[in-house]
Amino acid sequence: MKTPIAFLASASLAVLCAEAKPLKVFILAGQSNMEGPANVSTFGYIGEDPATAPLLKAMRGADGKPTVCEGAWISYLTGANDNNFELHGPLSAGYGSMWGQDPSKPGDKIGPEFTFGLAMDAAFGEPVLIIKAAWGGKSLHTDFRSPSAGPYEMSTFQLENYPKQEGHGIPPDLEKWKAEKAKATGHYYRLMMDHVKKTLADPKQVVPGYDPSQGYELAGFSWFQGFNDMVDSHVYPKHGQPDRYDLYTELLAHFIRDVRKDLDAPEMPFVIGVMGVGGTKDTSPEMTAFRKAMAAPAAMPEFKGNVIAVETAPSWSDELGAIDAKRGQVNQMRWFLDSKHKDHPNADGNMTQEQKNEYLKKFEAELISPAELALWNRGASNAGYHYLGCAKTFALIGKHFAEANLRMLKAGN
Repeated sequence: MKTPIAFLASASLAVLCAEAKPLKVFILAGQSNMEGPANVSTFGYIGEDPATAPLLKAMRGADGKPTVCEGAWISYLTGANDNNFELHGPLSAGYGSMWGQDPSKPGDKIGPEFTFGLAMDAAFGEPVLIIKAAWGGKSLHTDFRSPSAGPYEMSTFQLENYPKQEGHGIPPDLEKWKAEKAKATGHYYRLMMDHVKKTLADPKQVVPGYDPSQGYELAGFSWFQGFNDMVDSHVYPKHGQPDRYDLYTELLAHFIRDVRKDLDAPEMPFVIGVMGVGGTKDTSPEMTAFRKAMAAPAAMPEFKGNVIAVETAPSWSDELGAIDAKRGQVNQMRWFLDSKHKDHPNADGNMTQEQKNEYLKKFEAELISPAELALWNRGASNAGYHYLGCAKTFALIGKHFAEANLRMLKAGN
């Protein structure tokens, strides 16, 4: 059914056209948070907040199961270690991260694609196709590096230290590393583009009712990535400096240009999902600098009006984040016990594993209340760098991506 979710976009954007038009195509790409680590078991948490309860109503049918769209379809390429596979079908939950799951059918997780697609299904009279390509642990500086960015170039840190072939994270065989780096550079950009072009060559394979005479329109691209670049101190070595990640801005601008060029869509709306793990309270120099670098292309004159940076930090759950911090303290204490830290219990190493387990159990019980534990189990399903695997967070992110894309489409019309 067409999902009644006008709240996903403003009234003026709810239906951009009513008559039959070309198939609307939206591309979603990135790394693990675009894959989507939020387990469907956390859907109920969305309904606990009156502000997002209507969102949950759109995500579930009358039977309590995830909504299956009648007007939106998805083709999703993912995998690990080049063992890639495609899933496709009517849009529903299950097109998130597929780690450890049966590649022959959708799994039990979502990313931004679910509510993004629900919003687009509600906004258009014509069918919607989402083409998604995402892989965990991938960088823009290497894996998604686009053609106009040129070959990978070593940073000042790498040029100075890699020839020494010693030190943390420095490859022991520099020539081998260079050869592997050259092979890896742009590999996932090419996989992404190949998947998009293959899908567009025969949309009927994904959208059963597609008529070639109606054609298709490339209506938007959403990019949600960044973690692997943010934590790479070898590629971005200027710690604590506000311009540390300027290279990321340059690479993302190249990426936007190349995607549009390779798809012959020079004005295609482009949404940048700005890194938001840790929420708005994370104002560390590194996070602040990276968020600024991610958002920067949207302010470039050449992209005015057709690139929007969407901040995802406001979608982070602060209450779950506070519990996650306490869980971090428990894990740290576990390390103290196992490492026989001199300032903590078991400094002499005499505690048995059973005694350590009992100590940790008591430590956790004193730190995390039963109510907090229950809240965590309802709302979270993953680690902090995966936005805690919170479906509420990913539902909001997908909604905000769609709204930004729709604003650009409206302005373009």
